[in-house]
Amino acid sequence: MNYSSKFFENKDCEYYPCHEGCEEMNCLFCYCPLYRLENCPGNPVFKEKDGKTIKVCTNCTFPHKKENYDKVIAVLKSL
Repeated sequence: MNYSSKFFENKDCEYYPCHEGCEEMNCLFCYCPLYRLENCPGNPVFKEKDGKTIKVCTNCTFPHKKENYDKVIAVLKSL
């Protein structure tokens, strides 16, 4: 399958890799479009800070994996 419109890796980015453990990092979703969803398909952690709940996605690589592009798009279309 041709991933030319579904995958972009920017190894020259000053933040690359933003998540450890990904052999290939899809930078297309540099800022996760699923961040605002409480029940996203990734593996976020929720922490309390100053009386607010904060979603922490530091260890989540879901949107950065090439094979998850269609899943991310499906979630966005369902909103």
